[in-house]
Amino acid sequence: MANDRYSFFALLRETLRGHTGWQPAWREPEPQPEYDVVIVGGGGHGLATAYYLAARYGIRKIAVLEKGWIGGGNVGRNTTIIRSNYLLPGNLPFYEQAMKLWEGLEQEINYNAMVSQRGILNLYHSDAQRNAYVRRGNAMRLHGIDAELLDQAAVRRKLPFLDFDNARFPIQGALAQPRAGTARHDAVAWGYARAADRLGVDIIQNCEVTGINIVEGRAVGVETTRGAIRAGRIGLACAGNSSRVAALAGLRLPIESHVLQAFVSEGLKPLIDCVVTFGAGHFYVSQSDKGGLVFGGDIDGYNSYAQRGNLPVIEDVCEGGMALMPRLGRVRLLRHWGGVMDMSMDGSPIIDRTPVERLYLNAGWCYGGFKATPASGLCFAHLLAWDEPHPVALAYRLDRFGRGAVIDEKGVGAQANLH
Repeated sequence: MANDRYSFFALLRETLRGHTGWQPAWREPEPQPEYDVVIVGGGGHGLATAYYLAARYGIRKIAVLEKGWIGGGNVGRNTTIIRSNYLLPGNLPFYEQAMKLWEGLEQEINYNAMVSQRGILNLYHSDAQRNAYVRRGNAMRLHGIDAELLDQAAVRRKLPFLDFDNARFPIQGALAQPRAGTARHDAVAWGYARAADRLGVDIIQNCEVTGINIVEGRAVGVETTRGAIRAGRIGLACAGNSSRVAALAGLRLPIESHVLQAFVSEGLKPLIDCVVTFGAGHFYVSQSDKGGLVFGGDIDGYNSYAQRGNLPVIEDVCEGGMALMPRLGRVRLLRHWGGVMDMSMDGSPIIDRTPVERLYLNAGWCYGGFKATPASGLCFAHLLAWDEPHPVALAYRLDRFGRGAVIDEKGVGAQANLH
């Protein structure tokens, strides 16, 4: 276990030593026969859950089981955006909780997650879309969240390189959230892993769960590729693989898995100092610290567990980018990748108990998984510790689909591929 805090003085000391004294960020422990809590999934949500369980709820005998390596799943395969500019009461307090945790995260876990509150602008292109953004902005302000409506002149001053004069979809203005921004995706995973490890959590990589042991309706442990592990409670935080893992316990979830592609361009001089979303199509873009433009769009329309996409979506995303900013046509695409999204039927997540006693679920994150990481971890930790939902996650119950209490943020219907 690493004992040193990262600091300027630690960096100076190791510079003088030739950087020979750094310790591994986290241990590589062998699985123990039994834990108080086993978390299946070593992505951002699973690691954050383990950290908050140990740091806030005093539970230290925890194992995080990851079938691959830390940072190899969706937490390292997204476009790094963090925000809380939602509309519906079920989502607003939760994502604002996440934003507040993002703002203090680096100091809390002693790790540079490169949280950059550069702001986000959601562009609108019609009177109807402006009215919808006015409604959203007012809902945000009623929940104490920063929101500002910008007219075309204000957007032009901030983003003069967009196509205002000859656009197919003229830009009329934008809804801005100044506190939004980006964070380094894999650094978030590494930071939570290191912080959890320092509190005694066992992070076990290359350990795939192959079965869930249930005795008289109660989950008592898991079977893995590294042996059987008994558990007092089991939390599933498996993102796009949630349906497959839940099926090991005989559960069928209201979730479909789809691929979501993301892209990064060659490095450019500073161009975009915020996050920008295109209101006439699904396209969003920001610029990384390395200079690459990071952007994405819609999910691929078919079900898949593969971390790769197809060419029609690449074409669609590039069309959206060109309609917004024609100069993108001169930029080279450096690479693209796919993450497996666990798309729920209403586009909102699930944090709840399952019908199997002592088995808990954190899934259905759709497009919102990365930005939710701190609040997801805190709320799931609360559920695992106290067996009751966290106050800001009360709306994310599994039975809401049966009760007709869906949280349809986009208002496009109960089909996962539409969200």
